[in-house]
Amino acid sequence: MNVQQLKVFIEMCGGRTLAEAADRLGLRQPTVSFHLRKLEEELGQELFRKLSRSLQPNEASAELLPYAKRIVYLMEEARGAMAAYRDREEGRLRIGASYTPATYVLPFHIANYRKLHDRLNLTLTVKQAETVLSMLRNYEVDAGIVSLGHTSHEGLTVLPLMPDELKLFLSPEHPLSAKQEIGTADLSGETFLLHEVGSTSRTLSDEWAAETGLAWGQVMELGAIETIKESVKRNIGLGLLPIRSAQREVDNGDLVVKDLPDYKNKRYICLVYRNEEQLSAQVRGFIEYIRQVMA
Repeated sequence: MNVQQLKVFIEMCGGRTLAEAADRLGLRQPTVSFHLRKLEEELGQELFRKLSRSLQPNEASAELLPYAKRIVYLMEEARGAMAAYRDREEGRLRIGASYTPATYVLPFHIANYRKLHDRLNLTLTVKQAETVLSMLRNYEVDAGIVSLGHTSHEGLTVLPLMPDELKLFLSPEHPLSAKQEIGTADLSGETFLLHEVGSTSRTLSDEWAAETGLAWGQVMELGAIETIKESVKRNIGLGLLPIRSAQREVDNGDLVVKDLPDYKNKRYICLVYRNEEQLSAQVRGFIEYIRQVMA
């Protein structure tokens, strides 16, 4: 079993054809077939079912896949570490972040970290929190800074850094903006501007509504925090947003912020990394830095 065989195996588990896998790996199609056959022979186990003109991963493939990804990742990391040592560079660090920390928290800290490690090849990928967690498990990023509603995720270490609770945001022109304290009954029949389903904010918003007995009236589902803020400014509806994402607009008088009635905060910005003994020096260094400046 060698790394090239495992790379071919991983590509084929992604639902690709032999031709597509060959193209992505820069190989000829017969070479891809050869690597798959040799891998199955060495393991003594068929890994794919032949359906029509395609190969479909079987249960044995599902069992092997996480090991294959980890082996390939470690081989590439070792190669990168040696290249960095040879060139006296600091290696590679891939960070994943969800939208709120990536936009309103991380830029300051990333800028400072790059000053400390100016030869580090650092990349930042911004996705929904659950996507970042999946990328971590699949060795596509090395660490994550994400907003989460709960802190138990199999195979991952989750360190809450700071609360980032949801608040109710209104236009200064909205009648409820002058009300000192807003109750659930005040919100009946209002139009709500909410994040898309699957985001941490939307999940927690739905949980809060269910717990308080609030039936959503008209809902506009928007994918970006900035879109929600601009819509609230124009009094299109009420926005449920993490406080850190709109503090500047509140300070400028463009938005009014109120507590959500009967809301108990479950949302935290968290540092997440794989629960493994062997973490690269780059990952360990970033973890230590974030714990010092954000925790």
